[in-house]
Amino acid sequence: MTTPLTLTAGHRHDGTALLTAVGEIDMSNARAFADALAGTSGPLVLDLTGVDYLDSAGLSVIFPHAGRIEIVANPLLQPVLTISGLVDLSAPHGSQPPISPR
Repeated sequence: MTTPLTLTAGHRHDGTALLTAVGEIDMSNARAFADALAGTSGPLVLDLTGVDYLDSAGLSVIFPHAGRIEIVANPLLQPVLTISGLVDLSAPHGSQPPISPR
């Protein structure tokens, strides 16, 4: 069974690409998540403030992009991002960025 996940692409007010994920990210939807990340180029803000669950499949999708992303996450995900090492590779933050529709 596929876990619900909504992915919305857009841009911040400064023009930086923004990908907002809402729901759960796991092996059932990691391919869609990977495709959404691959569909952007350059710097990217990855907004995970609406993500309640992120497993190793989701983490493995983020790692190849870690050098170009700024992760915005809710406090629930902070331990996972810290233990995985993503905190050291990207710039995690705890607040939501301003969103402009694409």
